[in-house]
Amino acid sequence: MEQKVVDARGLACPLPVVNAKQAVSGFTEGGVLKVLVDNEIAVQNLRKFAAQKGLDATGEKKAEKEYEVIINVPAQNPDAKENKIASDNAGNQAGEGQAAVGQPEDACSPDARKPGMVVALSANVMGSGDEKLGKTLMKAFVFALTKQDILPETVLCYNSGAYLTCEGSESLEDFRILEAEGVNIMTCGTCLDFYGIKETLAVGGVTNMYDIVETLEQASSVVKP
Repeated sequence: MEQKVVDARGLACPLPVVNAKQAVSGFTEGGVLKVLVDNEIAVQNLRKFAAQKGLDATGEKKAEKEYEVIINVPAQNPDAKENKIASDNAGNQAGEGQAAVGQPEDACSPDARKPGMVVALSANVMGSGDEKLGKTLMKAFVFALTKQDILPETVLCYNSGAYLTCEGSESLEDFRILEAEGVNIMTCGTCLDFYGIKETLAVGGVTNMYDIVETLEQASSVVKP
């Protein structure tokens, strides 16, 4: 039985869950994953993640700002099975002379995108209130988006959300990961012009209000943080 330890102390949300998810996916047989965190919210998020995966999990406070979450992974681990299939397929393609280059380590297959799912980012902050907190939340949101099992088909950035896809954005690499996975990253041209940042666009393409309206009208679901 495999045993793994993930030390997520000091890591901001959603990194404890992201790291735990990667560790669970790495189990080839049944085992136990121990995740170390430093706050109760992280414990709750990890237990929720485990429940969503159908895994048993317990949390315990060991000391001040020291918590331990134990996740039991069964021998029939669906995530590990999917990873093995993906790895085998990649190996077969490489053997046929199709080199797998330029793929992110956690690359999703093309069918891992949800047709018609649109993420609309109308600002470079998430929610209302303190601007610094809002920017931190938006950065975490975009990062978490790259770690989802199902990715959106399109991400629309408009108003101050245009800053997210331009040089200097702390989310730029995450958007590049999404684009590499086949996600359409589109930024409002009028917004880029208004803020004077059109020349700094670093990922995706430029769109207009007609296309934005059409994309939203035809969307099967719209996610707007």
